[in-house]
Amino acid sequence: MADLDKQMKKLQKHLKKLKVQANKASGQARRRMKRIERRTRVEVERALRRAEPRVREAVAQATLISRSLRVGVRAGAAAYRAGRARAPKR
Repeated sequence: MADLDKQMKKLQKHLKKLKVQANKASGQARRRMKRIERRTRVEVERALRRAEPRVREAVAQATLISRSLRVGVRAGAAAYRAGRARAPKR
């Protein structure tokens, strides 16, 4: 019986040490996670800041190309109709 009590006390001491170590590790992990999240957030914000002007420029160019294409198609269709109207009918 005395052996069991000794073993029990020894286990309890060991469990206390493990609990302290676990708390310390979880605190370190929490700090590490916060740091990683902060770094990630900063990197994403930087990437967005760098990419935004390029994206705006690309959208503006695409809009201009689209507008030019529409104007060209209309002009081509009008020229085709005008050319067909001049042709003599048989």
